[in-house]
Amino acid sequence: MLTSIVLAIAVGFMFSTEDNEQAADAEVTSSPSATPSDDTESPSAPGTESESASPTETEDPTPETTSPAETSEAPTPTATSEEPTAEADTGSVSQQNALGSAEDYLRYTAFSRTGLIEQLEFEGFSNADATWAVDNVTVDWGEQAIESADTYLAYTAFSRTGLIEQLEFEGFSNSDATAAVDSLTVDWNEQAAASAETYLDFSSFSRSELINQLVYEGFTQAQAEYGVNQTGL
Repeated sequence: MLTSIVLAIAVGFMFSTEDNEQAADAEVTSSPSATPSDDTESPSAPGTESESASPTETEDPTPETTSPAETSEAPTPTATSEEPTAEADTGSVSQQNALGSAEDYLRYTAFSRTGLIEQLEFEGFSNADATWAVDNVTVDWGEQAIESADTYLAYTAFSRTGLIEQLEFEGFSNSDATAAVDSLTVDWNEQAAASAETYLDFSSFSRSELINQLVYEGFTQAQAEYGVNQTGL
């Protein structure tokens, strides 16, 4: 009997010890995992460094200036004389044509300088070409004035002042016109008589009216009276 009790106590103690060990193992198994140690270094924030980099030294953006003495001056270009072109000497084709036309006109009749330029322009040449041609033609405008005055007197009667005015109208200067008229041998009395006859051929005049008309044309009073006297009035 006693032996059975002792055996039962021993068996119970063994079961109790085994249960305690199983409970301890279960407690260890169910406990949370160990936390990271304090020695573990926490990761730094992405893109940042633990120490801020010291600013790098920058160069002064101000450009260096050089004194005027250090600046090298560009060499001054030397002037070159351009040789005249062939066209500048002989003129363009149109200018040469105008020159030929001017020479042709002067072979057949007398012109003043301005009168010849106007004639060439009338023919279709530009003012520039006509002027170039007239200025390059070989001509004595004083002789042209004399020839023109002589031509006028061959076809109609003029007083001295009337003929000078006619030459000026044609483009001759007053000096050329006056010199031309005074260089001619003209009987102004006979010119007055011829002019009086011409007026009477186309219209009727009294003596005084015809004298006044001749004076208006530039004849002197004496020349006008002489001319009218030759008509028989």
